[in-house]
Amino acid sequence: MRIAGKVVAHAKAVLADAIKPGITTLELDRIAEDKIKEMGATPSFKGYLGFPATICVSLNEQIVHGIPSNRVIKEGDIVSVDVGAIVNGLHGDSAFTVCVGDMPEDLDRLVYDTEESLRIGIAEANVGARVGDISAAIQTYAEGLGYGVVRQYVGHGIGTEMHEEPPIPNYGEPGRGPLLREGMAIAIEPMLNKGGWEAVQLEDGWTVVTADGSMSAHFEDTVVITENGPEVTTTL
Repeated sequence: MRIAGKVVAHAKAVLADAIKPGITTLELDRIAEDKIKEMGATPSFKGYLGFPATICVSLNEQIVHGIPSNRVIKEGDIVSVDVGAIVNGLHGDSAFTVCVGDMPEDLDRLVYDTEESLRIGIAEANVGARVGDISAAIQTYAEGLGYGVVRQYVGHGIGTEMHEEPPIPNYGEPGRGPLLREGMAIAIEPMLNKGGWEAVQLEDGWTVVTADGSMSAHFEDTVVITENGPEVTTTL
C-alpha cells in the first residue's frame, strides 16, 4: 500500500502543477493516467462501477465524483481532484483542492480549513481510538468555523478493495464506532461546504453538488494505523 500511495502522491504533484486556466478537466485526466501507468500502476477509478475516467474532477459547487470533460478551467475556479492507484492488488486513494488564480479570502480559507480538518482527523487515527474520534474532531473543527460537513459521502477502509469497512464519517461522537487496530488502513476525506451540508447527485449518476449551490472543497489521504501513530501513505 505504501507503493500505491507513492504513485498517487506523484500523480497529485503533476496534477497540481498542471491545473491552470485554459486546461480542460479531460486533459488533467490524461495527465493522471499517463503518470500512474508510467509508474507501473493501474488507475483505481477507471471502470469502477462504470466510472469512465482515471480521476474525479469537481469544480466550485461540485463536491465529489465530477467526470472529466472538455470543460475548461478558468481563473476563479475551485478545483477538487480525487485520484487512486493499484499496485500489486493494493490501493491508494487521495484528494486535494486548489484555487485557480486570485480568490476571495473566504474561498482561500475554505480550501485551507478543509485541508486542516483532514490533518486534525488524521491526528486522531491511533491504535485504540475509535472511528468516532476522527469523525468528531473533523466535525467540531469544521462546524466551529461555520462550514457544512457533507454527510451523505464519507471516508472508508481501504486495502485490496478501494472501498472497504469501516465507513469513516466526517461527523459523529467521540468514543463511538469501530476500534482502530494496528495494521488497519483507512481513507479519511472531509468535504466541507461554504453553505449547508446537504448534497445532490446530478443526472449523470456521478457528479455530486451542494444542494444550495455553495462552494465546496475536498481533501483525502490514505492512512495506516501503526503503534507509532498514523502513517500517511499518499504524500511525498
